[in-house]
Amino acid sequence: MQALRCTKCRLCETRNSVVFGMGDPRSDLMFVGEGPGAEEDRQGLPFVGRSGKLLDRLMVEEMGLTRETAFIANVVKCRPPDNRDPKPDEIESCRPYLEEQIRIVDPRVIITLGNFSARLLLDTKVGITKLRGHAYDYGDSVLVPTLHPAAVLRGGGAAMANMRADLVRAKMIVSGGHADTITVEAIAS
Repeated sequence: MQALRCTKCRLCETRNSVVFGMGDPRSDLMFVGEGPGAEEDRQGLPFVGRSGKLLDRLMVEEMGLTRETAFIANVVKCRPPDNRDPKPDEIESCRPYLEEQIRIVDPRVIITLGNFSARLLLDTKVGITKLRGHAYDYGDSVLVPTLHPAAVLRGGGAAMANMRADLVRAKMIVSGGHADTITVEAIAS
Protein backbone atom coordinates (compact mmCIF):
# COMPACT_ATOMS: atom_id res chain seq x y z
CA MET A 1 0.00 0.00 0.00
CA GLN A 2 1.47 3.32 -1.08
CA ALA A 3 0.21 5.20 1.98
CA LEU A 4 2.47 3.17 4.28
CA ARG A 5 5.55 4.64 2.57
CA CYS A 6 4.08 8.05 1.75
CA THR A 7 6.37 11.09 1.74
CA LYS A 8 3.99 13.52 -0.02
CA CYS A 9 3.96 16.02 2.86
CA ARG A 10 5.93 17.06 5.93
CA LEU A 11 3.90 14.82 8.28
CA CYS A 12 6.04 11.86 7.23
CA GLU A 13 9.02 13.48 8.98
CA THR A 14 7.57 13.18 12.49
CA ARG A 15 5.22 10.18 12.33
CA ASN A 16 5.77 6.86 14.03
CA SER A 17 2.96 5.13 12.12
CA VAL A 18 0.77 5.64 9.11
CA VAL A 19 -2.74 5.28 10.52
CA PHE A 20 -4.60 4.16 7.44
CA GLY A 21 -7.83 2.78 8.87
CA MET A 22 -9.44 -0.26 10.44
CA GLY A 23 -12.63 -2.26 10.49
CA ASP A 24 -14.80 -4.05 7.97
CA PRO A 25 -14.01 -2.88 4.42
CA ARG A 26 -17.44 -4.19 3.33
CA SER A 27 -19.36 -2.23 5.96
CA ASP A 28 -22.38 -0.07 5.20
CA LEU A 29 -21.00 2.46 7.71
CA MET A 30 -17.78 4.45 7.54
CA PHE A 31 -16.47 6.99 10.03
CA VAL A 32 -14.04 9.68 8.88
CA GLY A 33 -12.15 11.70 11.48
CA GLU A 34 -9.49 14.39 11.29
CA GLY A 35 -6.17 12.67 11.91
CA PRO A 36 -4.26 10.49 14.34
CA GLY A 37 -3.39 11.67 17.83
CA ALA A 38 -0.43 10.56 19.93
CA GLU A 39 -1.89 7.20 20.95
CA GLU A 40 -3.04 6.45 17.41
CA ASP A 41 0.44 7.28 16.11
CA ARG A 42 1.95 4.87 18.66
CA GLN A 43 -0.46 2.00 17.92
CA GLY A 44 -1.04 2.60 14.20
CA LEU A 45 -4.83 2.42 14.64
CA PRO A 46 -7.49 5.16 14.42
CA PHE A 47 -9.44 6.39 17.44
CA VAL A 48 -7.77 4.38 20.21
CA GLY A 49 -7.23 7.23 22.71
CA ARG A 50 -9.85 8.91 24.91
CA SER A 51 -11.87 10.04 21.90
CA GLY A 52 -11.86 6.52 20.52
CA LYS A 53 -13.10 5.06 23.78
CA LEU A 54 -16.03 7.49 23.68
CA LEU A 55 -16.71 6.67 20.03
CA ASP A 56 -16.67 2.93 20.82
CA ARG A 57 -19.12 3.42 23.69
CA LEU A 58 -21.53 5.57 21.67
CA MET A 59 -21.40 3.19 18.70
CA VAL A 60 -22.55 0.35 20.96
CA GLU A 61 -25.11 2.40 22.90
CA GLU A 62 -26.70 4.28 19.98
CA MET A 63 -26.09 1.98 17.02
CA GLY A 64 -25.56 -1.50 18.44
CA LEU A 65 -22.28 -1.69 16.52
CA THR A 66 -18.60 -2.12 17.29
CA ARG A 67 -15.58 -0.73 15.49
CA GLU A 68 -15.07 -4.13 13.88
CA THR A 69 -18.45 -3.83 12.11
CA ALA A 70 -17.78 -0.35 10.67
CA PHE A 71 -14.79 1.11 8.87
CA ILE A 72 -12.88 3.95 10.55
CA ALA A 73 -10.48 6.27 8.72
CA ASN A 74 -9.10 9.79 8.94
CA VAL A 75 -8.59 12.69 6.55
CA VAL A 76 -4.81 12.69 7.17
CA LYS A 77 -3.03 9.42 7.81
CA CYS A 78 -0.11 10.77 9.86
CA ARG A 79 -0.16 12.67 13.14
CA PRO A 80 0.27 16.43 12.92
CA PRO A 81 2.98 17.51 15.41
CA ASP A 82 1.78 18.75 18.81
CA ASN A 83 -1.78 17.73 17.87
CA ARG A 84 -2.11 20.81 15.65
CA ASP A 85 -4.75 21.04 12.94
CA PRO A 86 -3.78 19.52 9.59
CA LYS A 87 -2.62 22.12 7.08
CA PRO A 88 -4.39 22.44 3.69
CA ASP A 89 -1.47 20.93 1.74
CA GLU A 90 -1.36 17.95 4.13
CA ILE A 91 -5.09 17.38 3.66
CA GLU A 92 -4.71 17.57 -0.13
CA SER A 93 -1.77 15.13 -0.02
CA CYS A 94 -3.89 12.55 1.80
CA ARG A 95 -7.13 13.22 -0.05
CA PRO A 96 -6.54 10.57 -2.77
CA TYR A 97 -6.06 7.91 -0.07
CA LEU A 98 -9.35 8.85 1.63
CA GLU A 99 -11.20 8.99 -1.69
CA GLU A 100 -9.91 5.53 -2.56
CA GLN A 101 -10.95 4.20 0.87
CA ILE A 102 -14.46 5.56 0.34
CA ARG A 103 -14.58 4.05 -3.16
CA ILE A 104 -13.47 0.62 -1.91
CA VAL A 105 -15.69 0.51 1.19
CA ASP A 106 -18.63 2.02 -0.73
CA PRO A 107 -20.58 2.67 2.47
CA ARG A 108 -24.28 3.43 2.61
CA VAL A 109 -23.53 6.06 5.29
CA ILE A 110 -20.42 8.12 6.01
CA ILE A 111 -20.28 9.76 9.44
CA THR A 112 -17.81 12.63 9.52
CA LEU A 113 -16.32 13.35 12.93
CA GLY A 114 -15.65 17.06 13.31
CA ASN A 115 -14.94 20.04 11.10
CA PHE A 116 -12.11 18.82 8.88
CA SER A 117 -13.76 15.73 7.49
CA ALA A 118 -17.19 17.36 7.10
CA ARG A 119 -15.79 20.43 5.35
CA LEU A 120 -13.53 18.38 3.08
CA LEU A 121 -16.15 15.89 1.93
CA LEU A 122 -18.94 18.47 1.62
CA ASP A 123 -16.58 20.98 -0.01
CA THR A 124 -17.67 23.85 2.21
CA LYS A 125 -16.38 26.34 4.74
CA VAL A 126 -19.55 25.99 6.84
CA GLY A 127 -18.70 24.73 10.34
CA ILE A 128 -19.75 21.51 12.00
CA THR A 129 -22.20 23.16 14.41
CA LYS A 130 -24.28 24.28 11.41
CA LEU A 131 -23.72 21.13 9.34
CA ARG A 132 -24.60 18.57 12.00
CA GLY A 133 -28.20 17.58 12.56
CA HIS A 134 -28.76 16.94 8.85
CA ALA A 135 -27.94 14.35 6.19
CA TYR A 136 -26.35 15.12 2.82
CA ASP A 137 -25.98 13.24 -0.44
CA TYR A 138 -22.40 12.20 -1.09
CA GLY A 139 -22.12 10.23 -4.32
CA ASP A 140 -24.01 6.99 -3.74
CA SER A 141 -23.71 7.43 0.03
CA VAL A 142 -25.42 9.61 2.61
CA LEU A 143 -23.12 11.77 4.73
CA VAL A 144 -24.05 12.50 8.36
CA PRO A 145 -21.77 15.05 10.04
CA THR A 146 -21.35 14.99 13.78
CA LEU A 147 -19.08 16.49 16.39
CA HIS A 148 -15.61 15.08 16.94
CA PRO A 149 -15.53 12.90 20.09
CA ALA A 150 -12.77 15.16 21.52
CA ALA A 151 -15.16 18.12 21.25
CA VAL A 152 -17.84 16.08 22.98
CA LEU A 153 -15.44 15.25 25.82
CA ARG A 154 -14.85 18.98 26.28
CA GLY A 155 -18.39 20.13 25.49
CA GLY A 156 -20.52 18.43 28.11
CA GLY A 157 -24.13 17.27 28.00
CA ALA A 158 -25.43 19.24 25.02
CA ALA A 159 -22.55 18.12 22.80
CA MET A 160 -23.07 14.51 23.92
CA ALA A 161 -26.80 14.70 23.15
CA ASN A 162 -26.07 16.13 19.69
CA MET A 163 -23.60 13.36 18.85
CA ARG A 164 -26.00 10.69 20.11
CA ALA A 165 -28.80 12.11 17.93
CA ASP A 166 -26.52 12.14 14.87
CA LEU A 167 -25.51 8.51 15.43
CA VAL A 168 -29.17 7.50 15.74
CA ARG A 169 -29.91 9.35 12.47
CA ALA A 170 -27.10 7.45 10.76
CA LYS A 171 -28.27 4.11 12.19
CA MET A 172 -31.76 4.69 10.80
CA ILE A 173 -30.32 5.35 7.33
CA VAL A 174 -27.98 2.32 7.49
CA SER A 175 -30.99 0.20 8.51
CA GLY A 176 -32.82 1.20 5.34
CA GLY A 177 -34.69 4.22 6.62
CA HIS A 178 -35.39 7.16 4.37
CA ALA A 179 -32.81 9.93 4.43
CA ASP A 180 -34.18 13.44 4.07
CA THR A 181 -31.05 14.99 2.64
CA ILE A 182 -30.41 18.70 2.17
CA THR A 183 -27.74 20.68 0.39
CA VAL A 184 -24.91 22.57 2.05
CA GLU A 185 -26.22 25.70 0.32
CA ALA A 186 -29.44 25.38 2.31
CA ILE A 187 -27.41 25.58 5.54
CA ALA A 188 -25.06 28.33 4.37
CA SER A 189 -27.86 30.74 3.47
